[in-house]
Amino acid sequence: MKPPSETHVVIAGAGLVGALLACQLGKRGYRVTLCERRPDPRAAGFVGGRSINLALSCRGITALRRVGLDDTVLASSIRMPGRMLHDEKGNLTFQAYSSNPEDAIRSISRSDLNLILLDAADKNTNVEIRFESRCVGADLNAPSIELETPTGHETITGDYVFGCDGAFSTVRGAMQVTDRFNYQQSYLDHGYKELLIPPAAECGVDASLHDGFAMDPHALHIWPRGHYMMIALPNDDRTFTCTLFWPFEGPNSFAELAPDGPVRDYFDEHFPDASRLMPTLEYDYANNPIGSLVTVRCSPWQRHARTLLLGDAAHAIVPFYGQGMNAGFEDCRLFDETIEQVEGDLSVAIERFAESRVPAANAIADLALENFVEMRDSVADPLFLLRKRVEHTLHRLDAECYMPLYNLVSFSNMPYDEARIVGGRVVRLAQCIAGSLQQDGETGLDDEALQARVVAILDHMEGST
Repeated sequence: MKPPSETHVVIAGAGLVGALLACQLGKRGYRVTLCERRPDPRAAGFVGGRSINLALSCRGITALRRVGLDDTVLASSIRMPGRMLHDEKGNLTFQAYSSNPEDAIRSISRSDLNLILLDAADKNTNVEIRFESRCVGADLNAPSIELETPTGHETITGDYVFGCDGAFSTVRGAMQVTDRFNYQQSYLDHGYKELLIPPAAECGVDASLHDGFAMDPHALHIWPRGHYMMIALPNDDRTFTCTLFWPFEGPNSFAELAPDGPVRDYFDEHFPDASRLMPTLEYDYANNPIGSLVTVRCSPWQRHARTLLLGDAAHAIVPFYGQGMNAGFEDCRLFDETIEQVEGDLSVAIERFAESRVPAANAIADLALENFVEMRDSVADPLFLLRKRVEHTLHRLDAECYMPLYNLVSFSNMPYDEARIVGGRVVRLAQCIAGSLQQDGETGLDDEALQARVVAILDHMEGST
């Protein structure tokens, strides 16, 4: 086993996961070459790619803490302790994510976060970043990647290759033509399009109400409308990035509302309070692209214990649990911990990590798909709202025994597959209690009365078993 200083690792993709992995491996003393298809965004700005705001939570923060970047990133984020629901009349309902007021997710710009990670990687003398170097092929036996650069094609060989090149990974593409490689991708019938709510002063709103924001910035805003919805996340420049999640075809779809159609009239009808805050709505709707939403599952994530997939290259998921980036960062953190456990043997670490991580990745893929239905449909359902109140009540009664699923996913580092089982029990218990309350006509209890009834129902359940 060569020492880290004599071990060359090549990373395809300098997005969020690739840049964080470079920071981790560079910190361990490995010689890292980080290859990225884009020009240096610090000079050229971000060109193309995704710009959906990110929801940073416990798993991502834990990974950033491992390389000393958590405080820097959190300083650029906005705290969101809950959802703000907007009905079709513009009425607002706030739903806290947790009974613990300290629990919150963080809104952060994808580009801002990528810049922080690239700067950190660039400061490490063990890391070389090569921009305008698109990975167009991979040799799993060498291992090596083929790069397309402004001066032509080039092959770069390393002791290890890491594919962090996204949902349409070239490195994974090389694995897909090998024997016994399992691969599945599935697209939602919904796509997404981004719109903008500018600062309060630019849309006729009193700037003093929300510190210059047009709406409360300390919430993830949702306009649930059944099979379609819009969300909005705050940015540190006091804008909101709004994202439409609509079907491609059918009623209330992108096909139905053409870019040159009655866009303003449609938004005035379906999203009236947001429409008033969107002076550039028609332009944004006509000119911003429609993106697709894909889930990717594959295994194994490694070949010959020398090439490994991480992040979206291994497990792309839809964004409805806010865990895509967090899961990718958790990949990096768990892989780094595995390197420690095997005393620096990267080949053993690759095999061990790749085998152990797949069940968790599959679990969060399923949870993200399920949460889409919750966000667009269930959040406006009175029984769902009651169930959430019961979950929070249970959590306040005994945080260790009754940890809701959302808390386990967003505010803990419990493996996703384990969280799904443990949190699922609490969800089912809360559903049962909420059903009893509904049957007894006790849906409007205040918090104190609700807690007393929940305790009484729990005592009755325990007494009957």
